[in-house]
Amino acid sequence: MSFLTASGGMSAGIMIVYIIAIVAMMYFLMIRPQKKQKQKQAELMASMAIGDSVLTTSGFYGVIIDITDDTVIVEFGSNKNCRIPMQKEAIVQIEKPGSGE
Repeated sequence: MSFLTASGGMSAGIMIVYIIAIVAMMYFLMIRPQKKQKQKQAELMASMAIGDSVLTTSGFYGVIIDITDDTVIVEFGSNKNCRIPMQKEAIVQIEKPGSGE
């Protein structure tokens, strides 16, 4: 009888180890990369300045002409009348003037 109890305790311990391993894998495969991506996006938003060339989430290239707390005004093309306000989160890439990329 004591053999069955010891065996049951052993399988419960193994089950706990599996659960801990699954949680650790989820952290390293899902949560940690997402935190790094958010940090990278926050750094991108902090480095934004007037005159930077930007790429938006919709695939348009433009130049920042004004920045407020949560919006930017982007000028598209050489037409001075094509200025569109958009959320900062819509910017996915920034190229500083004179960087030559």
